[in-house]
Amino acid sequence: MDLVVIMRSTATRAQKDAVSERVNGLGLRAHTSEGEFRTMISAAGSKDITVVQQLEQLPGVDRVLAVTQPYRLASREFHETDTIIDVKGIRIGGPHVNVIAGPCAIESRELLFEVGQAVKDAGASILRGGAFKPRSSPYSFQGLGVEGLKLLKEAGDALNMPTITEVTDPRDVEVVAQYADIFQIGARNMQNFNLLLEVGKTDKAVFIKRGLAASITELLMSAEYVLSQGNHRVILCERGIRTFAEEVRFTLDVSAVPVIQERSHLPVFVDPSHAAGKRDLVPPLALAGVAAGAAGVIIEVHSCPEKAMCDGPQAVLPKRFKQLMDELRLAAQLAGNRVTAWGDDTGTQRKVESGGWMS
Repeated sequence: MDLVVIMRSTATRAQKDAVSERVNGLGLRAHTSEGEFRTMISAAGSKDITVVQQLEQLPGVDRVLAVTQPYRLASREFHETDTIIDVKGIRIGGPHVNVIAGPCAIESRELLFEVGQAVKDAGASILRGGAFKPRSSPYSFQGLGVEGLKLLKEAGDALNMPTITEVTDPRDVEVVAQYADIFQIGARNMQNFNLLLEVGKTDKAVFIKRGLAASITELLMSAEYVLSQGNHRVILCERGIRTFAEEVRFTLDVSAVPVIQERSHLPVFVDPSHAAGKRDLVPPLALAGVAAGAAGVIIEVHSCPEKAMCDGPQAVLPKRFKQLMDELRLAAQLAGNRVTAWGDDTGTQRKVESGGWMS
């Protein structure tokens, strides 16, 4: 059994240090996670329930939780209500449904602004675009790098949309943080633990995609790496796993959505584009994800996919994307009367109060 000691917001440094010393003195392993509002100290290895009573009496301690899952901070045992993450006024998680959209790779300023305007007009709330592209082949287009980041920030500012882009190397975290609002950790880097620790030291939201052969527990353990560094702004994404099926690029594990929601308080998205590998399959998979309760969808959109430098076959055309947004709105409403970011005439997100944990 592992314990998590939640300190009061008014706890002093001396009180936090005293709790850590007490935990270590009990023969346990103390690990401190400094969040924006709260400090949490995990105590791994406890088998004695009386330890809870001892720790609860220490000055500055709010409460002590017993967690049975290997992932502590990501567990719903640690936090019962859904986490809601605010990114420039866009609320992610809880009852909110958001769509992230844009080109797979930032190829040019013209394309990014054209597609960005189209997805914004259709109701997408967050703009995506890859500047660093980890590809299976070293000879494939690897992205525009820092120049692409600058274009993404320019487009995000002009369209008044938060932006998300992939970071692939711990050495790039600082520069990506200067230009993007959300770090994307790709499926190939889900277990790049040095990268997870590095983004965990920032205050940027982190969007972690499930690896193509990773279990749900492994995905949540990857989230734990980020959370353990004090960054509680974590979003999970099911993007398809490798199975025996040959008809699609990967198999979108729709069941992962309710399973993750049962185990964790973190928002979970689906990525139908990378799962399908074919644009005609993206809409039904996106609808399936939202119907299953996903907090959102990330979709690749391109105005001329036959000329795309990356993943053209799975990119949805802007006209079809607009139709899909209307379909997703209905799916979200049917799946528990949830609130979409594009739910009114202005395309802005409605203000909805929730009992969730705001980050």
